Amino acid sequence: MNRLPDPHSRPRVWAIGISKLRDLFRDIVGEYDGRADLQLVSLGYEDAVRELQAAGPQRPDVVVAAGSNGTYLKARVDVPVVLVSPTGFDVMHALARARRDAASVALVTYGETPPEARRFAAAFGLDLLFASYRSAQDAEACVLDLRDRGVDAVVGPGLVTDIAARVGMAAVFLYSRASVRAAVDTALEVAQATWSEISRRQRVDNVLQHLRDGVAALDAQGRVEAINQRLAAALGIEPAAAVGRPLAELAPDLAQSALDTEGESLESVRGVSYVVHRGPLVERGVTSGMVLTFQESRAVERLDRTLRSRQRAQQFTARYRLDDLIGECDAIDHVRKLVRRYAKSDATVLVRGESGTGKEMIAQSLHQLSARRDFPFVAINCGAFPEALLESELFGYEEGAFTGARRGGKAGLIEAAHRGTLFLDEIGEMPLPLQSRLLRVLQEREVVRLGSTEPTRIDVRIVAATHRSLTEAVDTAEFRADLFYRLNILNIALPPLRERQADIVPLAAELLYQAARREPRLAAHVGTVDQAARVLAGVREPLCRHAWPGNVREVQNVIERVAVELADSGESGARGAPVLTVDVLRTIAPEVFDDATPVARALTLRQRSRRVEADEIRAALEACGGDRDRVCKMLGISKTTLWRKLNAAA
Repeated sequence: MNRLPDPHSRPRVWAIGISKLRDLFRDIVGEYDGRADLQLVSLGYEDAVRELQAAGPQRPDVVVAAGSNGTYLKARVDVPVVLVSPTGFDVMHALARARRDAASVALVTYGETPPEARRFAAAFGLDLLFASYRSAQDAEACVLDLRDRGVDAVVGPGLVTDIAARVGMAAVFLYSRASVRAAVDTALEVAQATWSEISRRQRVDNVLQHLRDGVAALDAQGRVEAINQRLAAALGIEPAAAVGRPLAELAPDLAQSALDTEGESLESVRGVSYVVHRGPLVERGVTSGMVLTFQESRAVERLDRTLRSRQRAQQFTARYRLDDLIGECDAIDHVRKLVRRYAKSDATVLVRGESGTGKEMIAQSLHQLSARRDFPFVAINCGAFPEALLESELFGYEEGAFTGARRGGKAGLIEAAHRGTLFLDEIGEMPLPLQSRLLRVLQEREVVRLGSTEPTRIDVRIVAATHRSLTEAVDTAEFRADLFYRLNILNIALPPLRERQADIVPLAAELLYQAARREPRLAAHVGTVDQAARVLAGVREPLCRHAWPGNVREVQNVIERVAVELADSGESGARGAPVLTVDVLRTIAPEVFDDATPVARALTLRQRSRRVEADEIRAALEACGGDRDRVCKMLGISKTTLWRKLNAAA
């Protein structure tokens, strides 16, 4: 194991050599005082190996050695070994020195004689003998053989020159300060590169350890190259013990296909279910391994629930504005005035109107114009859920409140609307038991989750909507009178479409324009609301004559059919803007021409106002037990006025 790099320390280099090489190391050691911790080790072969193994934390980052000693170390230690290599100038200089004092010279090298040396001797006509050795024993035998052959001088490494001097031969050391210095410089570069690699690996390992998922990197044979603590703990082993072992051996439960293919699969490891993702490790364009990430399936499920919760929170926004309300009749103008006025208040609003008249659009417009516009707009249809589910959705629940309750509990929609607006659509369909709980929310401005005893304070503005007559529901005991009075503080009544016939064609034109924006084949011909109105000009009469019992929603359905028909006719080759004819409309929307559908008499604003007053008077009579004197006193009107208002709305 290499030591971890310290930014304040110097690379530790051991210069291993004996005899003359040791002397050269000693000559240059002072040059590296500020750059390296250069230590001289006068040992060779097995002694040097034992010294390295015993060094422990003080072991070097790199070793510098030469000749057979360096080759021996390189094969037996896991520390980088840099060999001292003689330069061409070293060889020439050593040979020149040897020839000055001897007639016969031999160049002895470790391993094969360098071809450059042979070419050099041939080029200059030098009479040289070349010899090589593989071990210390070979070196001694080689020198003795050269002596017996009459060689006077030997040029070679320190081992060879020591033997030659001992047997009475002249000897010239092959290495120079320059070659030794070059080897030490190379060793420093190797140490820096090693440190950089260790730092990179350490950084990658830190990243792996901080990942919440289990991660393993495998080589091409499926053996573990790296593994983080989370996965090692899941496998029940230490990370260091996993490196180098096949993952299939560490996790026998893993299917072999999970290790051979890319992608994702659901696997079981020691009884725990994991989502395993596999991706290739590519080096220089070649796949050299695989990286696997293990994520507990339970964590994936929790994350999915969290994301769904956040996405739902992001959906608690109002999309419609008051400008989206189409119509210029007096009734719609009055509605706009009420919305702008009521938006300045936090009082509860009850929006009444038939299905499809735009009650939710009014509720969203109230929110958009209010001081709560930057907070949630939460809408719930009280008639779309079973009673038990509606209760948990509205009020939320604590963990363990009922079978299947989510771990940690869940906040209800009333809590989700905190500081914003809660829109209770079809409030008339709310079950009576929930009406009592809602009444307390409105009175106390606090909500208690199912299974909890601790109330949570809330700050919400309530907007309710209904298509039913709540006063009649109160009369039949289907709706609580006290809740009705809590809801009916501010009141907005939306007229049905049959009472605002002048707005039918403008509304249809706007809806056709919106449909054309979604249909590329029609967009070129219906680029504005005016163009849409011209397309519908030929069917104005039947559109205005129809009663539209489904109100705006029914108009939207018919216009969608019109848009599809016009787009198809334009695609079939018709030139210019398409025009809708009565015959085409009769074909695609025959209900518009149904003579059995009565055209209701439009109610004036005064008539609608009378109906609202009558509803309020009936509710007051119900609350007072039919005591008309008490009702007149409460409302500040006479008995004659009471009788007249009730009959005027009949």
